[in-house]
Amino acid sequence: MTETLADLGEAELLRRLAGFAPAGQFSDDTACLRSDERQLVVNTDVLVDGIHFSEQTTDAQDVGWRAVAANLSDLAASGAEQVEGITVALVTPGNTTWTWVEGVYQGITAALQCHGGDLLGGDCSGGQQRLLSVTALGRLGPLRLHRGDAQPGDVLLTSGGHGLSRLGLALLQRDPLLNDVALEGTLKAEALQHHQRPTPRFDALRSLIDCRPEHLPWRAGGTDSSDGLLAAVQGLCSSSGYGAVLNREQLPRPQGWPAGELWDQWCLAGGEDFELVVSLPPRWAEAWQNVMPTSHRIGSITDKTDAVIWHNDNRPVLNDGFRHYR
Repeated sequence: MTETLADLGEAELLRRLAGFAPAGQFSDDTACLRSDERQLVVNTDVLVDGIHFSEQTTDAQDVGWRAVAANLSDLAASGAEQVEGITVALVTPGNTTWTWVEGVYQGITAALQCHGGDLLGGDCSGGQQRLLSVTALGRLGPLRLHRGDAQPGDVLLTSGGHGLSRLGLALLQRDPLLNDVALEGTLKAEALQHHQRPTPRFDALRSLIDCRPEHLPWRAGGTDSSDGLLAAVQGLCSSSGYGAVLNREQLPRPQGWPAGELWDQWCLAGGEDFELVVSLPPRWAEAWQNVMPTSHRIGSITDKTDAVIWHNDNRPVLNDGFRHYR
């Protein structure tokens, strides 16, 4: 017989979920963190069934992994050098199976074991739609990345290629747009991996910190590309009050990426790539490119307020990606 949450009840569900946390962690309604000189950074993301995952594209363990990765990516993009842990609020209908919930928390555990931090607590509730709300806590290192710290003359870079998660989704959905496109097997495998098991770029943050030229201050603009590369650049511009110029020839296309307008749009606005997008003084940018082989220079910050344009014709770069509430 398949156990559902209605069969288990809340008390038994919480007892079972406690097995994914350190011993005694679920004994109270609060979690206590040790004091630390470093500042604490906190963020929250929500994953909603039918929006961020579905049974067609994402198994339960991948749902758990992606919920953690999305939050930890925000920590890395803020300059957090250590993950303290996460809390998880889980909402599910009563007919949800325990097997699915167990898989989600197995994925959560796997991601935390890979990137650090503990399951600190959370909440469970019945509801008509499955969703996970994750709050992550991390400790800042020497570089506090702010969207608002971009300055004119900065070089715009990203830590890796873009569009892979969008391609992975299309492959899983058997999108007819792919019917007449010949894709390399390695590109397909990479795309599926990026969509189902994204990696927060703590490695890129560490290399960015380590390569800073000594004479430069700890000032860099930064965010991640969870909502797409162009949205990340627009966020830097909006928060800093400046603009950007992008080079179409320098778009961070993965190896084997097809040519064409659709593929450029997926690279620009596909979303959920979870790469760092940073604006750096030119000397720092050059140093990072020398030590970070996956990084791409994509453009620069300008003094034209809140305008993101192409370098060759000064036309606005348009965003045709996913938007909430549209």
